[in-house]
Amino acid sequence: MNLNNISGHKIVTLTLSPCIDKNTAVPTFIPEKKLRCTQPQLEPGGGGINVARAIHHLGGVALAVFPSGGYTGKYFNHLLNQEQIPCCVIETENETRENITIFEESTGRQYRLCMPGTVLLETEWRQCIEKIQLLDTVEWLVASGSLPPGVPANIYAILAKIAREKNAKLVVDTSGAALLHAAAAGVYLLKPNRNELAALDGKKTLTEDEILPAARRVIKKGLCEVLLVSLGAEGALVVTPQMEQHILPPPVPVKSTVGAGDSMVAGMIHFLSSGKTIADAACYAVACGTAATMNAGTQLCSKQDADYLYHKIINVKKTGAG
Repeated sequence: MNLNNISGHKIVTLTLSPCIDKNTAVPTFIPEKKLRCTQPQLEPGGGGINVARAIHHLGGVALAVFPSGGYTGKYFNHLLNQEQIPCCVIETENETRENITIFEESTGRQYRLCMPGTVLLETEWRQCIEKIQLLDTVEWLVASGSLPPGVPANIYAILAKIAREKNAKLVVDTSGAALLHAAAAGVYLLKPNRNELAALDGKKTLTEDEILPAARRVIKKGLCEVLLVSLGAEGALVVTPQMEQHILPPPVPVKSTVGAGDSMVAGMIHFLSSGKTIADAACYAVACGTAATMNAGTQLCSKQDADYLYHKIINVKKTGAG
């Protein structure tokens, strides 16, 4: 897949802090000892990158826009090219970061070592925005992931204005100040977890009974048109001005929760961009998020698992079974 081919894409993702995800395992953690690791697996990662990759797994196509630099950046680009993901790369002065996930075989515990984002210069993040402004066919714009140093907290609010000008639907999955700025600008879809929903509602935490009322208030304020609240093992809550629905996932053996949120966003957008209803897309989103947890490390959902789980969720809805 040629890099920097930005024409003709309906779905575009923006990742401002991409990373190489390294996954390995050790028998057990012992301080001060050399730990013999399994052969590491390397994957391109970061919020929007994972969304684009998961959409590809599901049979769709999404253009990934992202900054990349240094030797790690070159290898990052190579990994995406191997997966045939359409890319628009903004070359950067600083190296692309790396994250490490280690599975401890003796306990079944997983340790995630997340490195700080590398500084993105103003000229570099502005180039990311300019590339998106050049797109003339985008219908879905997904801004996902944390912001690295050097990027203003209101950058997703800037994207909201661009999306409106292009009549595109902006989907935001982030946290902290970036989430609050995006919500204040108004977007099509937000995908917070419980803590992020609390922040949107002006609270520190939410009890189980407070989640739905908080989601209703976010919608009533006009912060987004669709709110998809990820609830971990409890699935997701989807709320719009016209509907609200709690979707429970089927029980599955969980190997890792890394990438589940990105897979959820991918499933939602993949279905919505295909003309499916919000209710059906939310069910598929939960199926994709759940499918990702069935894989080890940072692996995303597979279409086979997602489709299987989706039909199980739909059948439960039709029969009204638990």
